[in-house]
This record gives sequence, C-alpha cells and structure tokens, in this order.
Amino acid sequence: MKSAAFLHDAEAKAFDLEHRRKIRFNIGKYDAAVTAGLGHYHDHELARARAAYLKAEVLEKLDQYLVQFEQAFTARGGRVVWANDAQEALAEIGRLAEARQARTVVKAKSMTTEEIHVNHYLQGRGIESVETDLGEYIVQLNGERPYHIVTPAMHLSKADIADIFVKHLGIEPTDDAQELVAHARRLLRHKYTAAEIGITGGNFLVAREGGVAVTENEGNARLSAAFPKLHIAVVGIEKLIPQLTDLGLFWPLLSTSGTGQQVTVYNTVYFGPRQPGETDGPEEMVVILLDNGRTNLLARPDRREALRCIRCGACLNVCPVYKNIGGHTYETTYSGPIGSVISPHLSGLKEHQHLSYASSLCGACTSVCPVRINIHNLLLLNRQEAVREGHNSPVERAAIGLWRWSMRHRWALDVLPGRLKDFSLGYLLDQSGWRKRRESLQVADKSFRQLMQARAAK
Repeated sequence: MKSAAFLHDAEAKAFDLEHRRKIRFNIGKYDAAVTAGLGHYHDHELARARAAYLKAEVLEKLDQYLVQFEQAFTARGGRVVWANDAQEALAEIGRLAEARQARTVVKAKSMTTEEIHVNHYLQGRGIESVETDLGEYIVQLNGERPYHIVTPAMHLSKADIADIFVKHLGIEPTDDAQELVAHARRLLRHKYTAAEIGITGGNFLVAREGGVAVTENEGNARLSAAFPKLHIAVVGIEKLIPQLTDLGLFWPLLSTSGTGQQVTVYNTVYFGPRQPGETDGPEEMVVILLDNGRTNLLARPDRREALRCIRCGACLNVCPVYKNIGGHTYETTYSGPIGSVISPHLSGLKEHQHLSYASSLCGACTSVCPVRINIHNLLLLNRQEAVREGHNSPVERAAIGLWRWSMRHRWALDVLPGRLKDFSLGYLLDQSGWRKRRESLQVADKSFRQLMQARAAK
C-alpha cells in the first residue's frame, strides 16, 4: 500500500541526518533570498489579494476563458488540443511525433509533463527525450523524479552531482561547479538543433491575447521552443489569467515566492508558430490543454481554490514535514502541502488520502501562498472526505468509535480499573506507532471530574 510505503520512507528520510543537512542548507538559501525579495514590494499583501481575486474570477468562468484563449491562439495559426486525461495527451504527442518521424525531443522544465510521464512514453516509442533544464537533466540522468516543484535537484550536493556526471557521462572527477555546468551545456547544445520537437509547459495562459507565458532562469525553454520545427506546450486548464497586462502582477509574485528574485531571468510569451516575416520560431505550435482530474476540483466550490496554485513552491519551503521527509517520499508529481491537497483529486483519493495527514496543520503554507490558497483547511477537508468514504484504517475507525462511545458513557471510564485503561491506551499507541520513539502514556489515577469533585468537597 502507498500509505505504508510513505510511512516507511518518511521515517528513513526523517532520521537521515545527511539528507536533512542538505535540504536545510538549500532551503535556507531560498528563505534568505525570498525575505530579501519581499522587501521590494510596497504592499505584498495587496498583490496577493489581487492575484487571488483574478485567479478566482477565472475559475468561476473557466469555460469562457478557455474558449477565448483557443480563439485567439488559433487565429495566429496555432492549434489547440483538449485532453481529458494523460492518455489523450500522450496519444496526441505520439501522433505529432510520428507525423514528423521524430527521433529526438528536447524538453523544458514542466511539472505538467511530469504529471503525465511524457519522457517514459516517448522512450517507449524509441524517441530520445532530453531534459534541458540543468536540475531536470541531473535527476533524469540519475533515474529520479524531480524532488521539488521549482528545484528538481534540491536534494543533491555538488559532490553528488559530480558523482552522477562521472557515472553517467564519463567525465573526470571534479568539484568545480562551473566545469560541471559547462560540460552539461556542451552536451545539450547540439540537441536543440537536432531535435524535431520541443516540448514546454506553461506558467500562465493569457486568455485575451492567446499566449503561453513561460518563465525560466536558464534560457533552455526558449531554445527548446525556437529551434525545433514543432513546439508542443502541455498546460493545465487552470493556468489561465485574463489578459497580458496581468503578467505584471503574476510574474513578480511567482519569482519572488519561488526564488526570491524580483523577476526571473527569461520571461517569454508564445503566441503561436512563426509568422510571415519572422526569422525564427517553430513552423507549428500545438497547445495541449490538460484536464486530468482538474475538473474534479473545479466542480467542488469548497476545494476549487486549490486550482489557483501557480506552482511557486513556497509552501514546500516552509513546511516542517516536507523539510524532514523530502520530496521523493510523497511518490507523487506534486509534493509538499499543495501536492497533498491536489494529488488525491488528480490521481485518486483512496490511493493518496494518507498525504492529507502528512501535515502539522501549522498554517505556514497558507501564510506564504502568493494567491492565498487556504491550504491547511483544504487538507482538513480531504481528511474529512477520506473518513466519510471509509478510506481510513479499521484501527482508526475502531479507536474513534471507542472514544465516541466512552465520551457518551462517561461512567464506563470510571468503572474500568487503571491497569485495563493503561493496557487499552498502550494497544492504541502501539497501533498508531506512538510508542516506537516515545515514552508510553498512562491514564491518571483520578479523572478530571473526580479531581474537581474532591476540590469542591473541601
């Protein structure tokens, strides 16, 4: 079961001191940068409120905004494909690759393509799919999934990366970071011109003007979109914003919350394939609008706000659970607090309901969210739904049932002898794992009511 594997992996990572050292070091650098970045805002709370309002407005009229985007995008020669699920999206990518007899695909960093496992699909069809973001390239070489929404290789030190390059690329051992980056750049550079297809995601879809906005720090997404003759953008249907001028609000919010930058280095809006008179760009551009369970959230007014997420990763960086168990433990595309909220609805509540309990409910995630998603409350709603549908364990149901009965029949607790109370409590603590690393609890000799009665009798 996934919940059992999660508990096993979480315990291993939580007590892996080297892992915790790396994560705290890397997240610590982000925390310092974000704190400095927020200082550039005159009124950050107002920006958050405006962003939350705009995203909420879009979700209330999502069907209209999607049609508006399609009309504007296709008017400039682009094509839009509507994909209900991962299978439909992959099938379209397969048809496009077959039509161009593609042998090489270059990919920019995209969590949406991770969600539908594009690399695995293409490799199964004999097509080389190369991640061009440095962090994504490193974890691809190492056969791993991204560790973090923004920083795929956050769990790796410079020495770890050097070992990966030595093992998979055959380079000489080195501790020079610039040399490692230069070697990766040399290997990737010719892939851009050799690839028949470039695949990106999209941070935002601009409805009125029909654009796909991509933000990055390395320039690899631009190269992946510009050199191949076909550019495919796989984007979730929730990524819409009303118009181009709204990027002035969302781009800084995304970069500041994610990396502490005032704005990321490269920000590009793609409006379609190369137009007459233009000297570069793809001959064909296709946007795949991916649902893949998003309408499950859209149809639920109490959960809909989760679709406001702009994938900045801020909630992961402040989460005490994430910082101790790491991103791979979640075994989902989207990890951390927001992943625990949306994954059960994208991939099935029964298989992923345990993620909603991987939280201290401290509310730190909610406090830093740039679009004001009430994340910790949504985790509670997921827990409630899991219990209502009977996905919680038999031991938990029995324990809660016993507690409920005893609270309604208080006399029973007074009748039971102390040793039996201790035995029952100890059994429940064993089942929950409490006593594995903690001292046992014992029931007091006198109940609170007995103490109050004795005090009143004095």
